[in-house]
Amino acid sequence: MWVSFLLAGLLSGLTALSYAELAAMFPSAGAEYEYTRRVAPEWTAFLVGWVMILGLVVAGAAVSLGFAGYLRYFVDIPQRVGAWALLAVVLIVALAGIERSVRVTVALSTVQVGGLLAIAIIGVPHLGDQNLLEGSTASGVITAAALVFFAFIGFDEVITLAEETTDPGRTIPRALLAALALSTVLYVAVAVSGVSVLGPEALGSSEQPLADVVGEAIGSRSADVVAVIAMVATTNTTLLAVTAASRLQYGMADTGALPAGLTALSRRRVPFLTILASVLVAAGFVAIGDMALVAGVTDFSVYLVFVAVNLTIILLRFWQPKRRRPFVVPGSIGRVPIPPVLALATIGLLLPSLQAEALAVGTVVLAAGGVAYTLLSLLRLGLRAAELEPDFDGGQTMTPRTRIEPGEAARVAEALRIDFAVVEYDLEQFRRGMQVELQHGTADPDTNITDDNLLATGKIALAHLNEIPDYYTRLAAMEAEARRER
Repeated sequence: MWVSFLLAGLLSGLTALSYAELAAMFPSAGAEYEYTRRVAPEWTAFLVGWVMILGLVVAGAAVSLGFAGYLRYFVDIPQRVGAWALLAVVLIVALAGIERSVRVTVALSTVQVGGLLAIAIIGVPHLGDQNLLEGSTASGVITAAALVFFAFIGFDEVITLAEETTDPGRTIPRALLAALALSTVLYVAVAVSGVSVLGPEALGSSEQPLADVVGEAIGSRSADVVAVIAMVATTNTTLLAVTAASRLQYGMADTGALPAGLTALSRRRVPFLTILASVLVAAGFVAIGDMALVAGVTDFSVYLVFVAVNLTIILLRFWQPKRRRPFVVPGSIGRVPIPPVLALATIGLLLPSLQAEALAVGTVVLAAGGVAYTLLSLLRLGLRAAELEPDFDGGQTMTPRTRIEPGEAARVAEALRIDFAVVEYDLEQFRRGMQVELQHGTADPDTNITDDNLLATGKIALAHLNEIPDYYTRLAAMEAEARRER
């Protein structure tokens, strides 16, 4: 078990380096969605954001079920009822505002880390009581690592708070890597302690494993204390998951990927609609009641997102090599960073090890994202067309176009997601390129560009600008030379 935690921690570490570089480059609440849209089509970025949101929400559901398991140590109530009660408390805290949520998180984290350290120390006298390598197989370790990877979800949640962080280019990478390193050490130590005190069979069959470890080591009264600490820990994790999911939804809504109404803020400056949506969906997954299945669905979602994050790092090294990177993933061969490649290989090893039910439910979640994107695209189609098409004369005849206004070019550039901070041309050059293509399309009926499709005009202008950076400067010089010759 302890090797499985170590393996999962190493996988998370490889991807954490990619997260650190991206979060420092693009500090945005949109997080994984915002990163992916830099290198991939809009539908791909939407699906990445979608599965990450659902992954966080389902994680909140799974951990709330864990909370309910420890609550039953004191109160005999149905597990689902206990989980729903926790989600109600988390909703109240999250709606209170980010500053209050941070204070609660820091307080709960202090108790949580202290409890894990205590359990690790309790197991020291029992080291050697169990053979820590007995009965282990490579396939067993890999399968377990694919599941316990769930315990590491959270190190990446800090990126969704980048817009609310001072100096994110410096703070976010440090927070990511420090949180992951501490978590890995604590998890491995607690795993070794748990197996040493209880033995693998008793530990595996326990409903409140940490409490039983302490109860076996120093008495049942102490086990009550650990059960409380475990409830604190699961409360903390659920709050973090809901907060991160709500901020990611807000970031996607702010860029137009989700309905703009989700950007509504309460008087305490929190996106209350996204918080409410996160809690309600988590409550729905609680109804499943199978913690292992729910955790597996979360792992499936996060694995897919990790694939997107690591691919984004690799592609940006080729497509935007000159962009400023406050943090850089160490170790490269040419332009190819090695840690993201290793991370992709590891994900390919762990993903098939998830249980079949988790893979099936995860696939359904992914398909639902495709349906949602299609429906939202259809709803936006009319509005986008109205913004990008020219006016009509009396609704009958189209006015011939020979000029592109700066505002029109800016809207097209935004629709095409052109990042003028990294390309070798500016908005004015792009506008002139659109204008040249528009005039050419009007004069030549054989072209595919017509004066009623500014978006298509912009796409071809963009292709020429990317292919030959000074394309339109050279074209203007050639036209001037032709006029002189005539």
